[in-house]
Amino acid sequence: MLSSIKLSPSSFTSTGFLPKRRSIPTPQFSPLPIIKSLHSAFPTQSFSSQKPLHVASIDNLAISKNTQQRKTECRAYEADRSRPLDITIELPDEDAGLEAAKRIKIGIYFATWWALNVVFNIYNKKVLNAFPFPWLTSTLSLAAGSLLMLISWATRVADAPKTDFEFWKTLFPVAVAHTIGHVAATVSMSKVAVSFTHIIKSGEPAFSVLVSRFLLGDSFPMPVYLSLVPIIGGCALSALTELNFNMTGFMGAMISNLAFVFRNIFSKKGMNGKSVSGMNYYACLSILSLLILTPFAIAVEGPQLWAVGWQKAVSQIGPNFVWWVVAQSVFYHLYNQVSYMSLDQISPLTFSIGNTMKRISVIVSSIIIFHTPVQPINALGAAIAILGTFLYSQVIYIFSSLFAQLEFQISLEILGLKSGKAVRKVKEFQDFVELTNDKKGAL
Repeated sequence: MLSSIKLSPSSFTSTGFLPKRRSIPTPQFSPLPIIKSLHSAFPTQSFSSQKPLHVASIDNLAISKNTQQRKTECRAYEADRSRPLDITIELPDEDAGLEAAKRIKIGIYFATWWALNVVFNIYNKKVLNAFPFPWLTSTLSLAAGSLLMLISWATRVADAPKTDFEFWKTLFPVAVAHTIGHVAATVSMSKVAVSFTHIIKSGEPAFSVLVSRFLLGDSFPMPVYLSLVPIIGGCALSALTELNFNMTGFMGAMISNLAFVFRNIFSKKGMNGKSVSGMNYYACLSILSLLILTPFAIAVEGPQLWAVGWQKAVSQIGPNFVWWVVAQSVFYHLYNQVSYMSLDQISPLTFSIGNTMKRISVIVSSIIIFHTPVQPINALGAAIAILGTFLYSQVIYIFSSLFAQLEFQISLEILGLKSGKAVRKVKEFQDFVELTNDKKGAL
């Protein structure tokens, strides 16, 4: 128990912890109980203090046999001294409810993101099986998203972005890379199984590192390079053991990986500082990509082939084919939009883990729905590639956290580098982390 002793000049017996006589001005207020006037009880070895004292302990409350006087040892400290208190105060966590609500919200985002992505891939494959025109299918996906966002802006369901010519000029190379990646992935799905396309697309981190290393001149810690071994090995094993292997489908997935890496590079280098929300950014990207893709789709496939293929698909499938096309187009935009919204709520590491789990759900569901034959060795390759992607995200997270600390605590003795070079290495890795964390819009 803590007390406060306020003495008007008074005295008491002590063990020499405060042997000197001190005079201190009287405080205006003492929050603890005050014990006054102990003068008469302790006539020896006194000191004066009018400042509150906190009693820490009182020992030997007994009568001395020799002097027949009560001897008291009192330990105290002044109120202005710093001393820890052996007490625990539990306050209600006001943020607990908000944190729980945030977890639920993130869980809903993830569940919606995965569900929309699975539905899109299923309907996209159904459409391509009946209507093998990936250029038109890709165009319709972008057109549906553009139309939905234009309606949202016109009806003020969503706030229209404030853009200028400089914004669209900067967005153009991003849209070119996005268009190539989107079409290449759709071409791949028209030639091979959905599961195989996604296994190859899980190798995108390897493309990110290699492009950054050999084209941009960035360097990375050795664990980053080592984490690419299972990704490359797993993709290679899966490709070599794929029962329905098709070179066009394989190259489509590889080109899609490369295109999305460049999209991320252009997006990071050109769009920094642009005040456009994630949802509106993707909408603008879809609109510009649609304008770029439409003339190429007409030149490569053309309305005549589309008309013949459409009639054939409707005659074989029936009216449901039209709903398949609508579903794959709308769900493509919705799942990408939710992925952008998710990035505003979660960390890049969480998003990367969610993206890995998304690929697993798409691969498993497509194998079940389309009865895709899978050899054990092929499944092993897919598992290794996906595990490698997860390990890569963990390594990137660990080193990005480490380098974030080194940026402020960098030393020549630890790194053995010149200060400017050391800081530049840190900055290069941080830039790469931001680049690889941009997984938006990928199939």
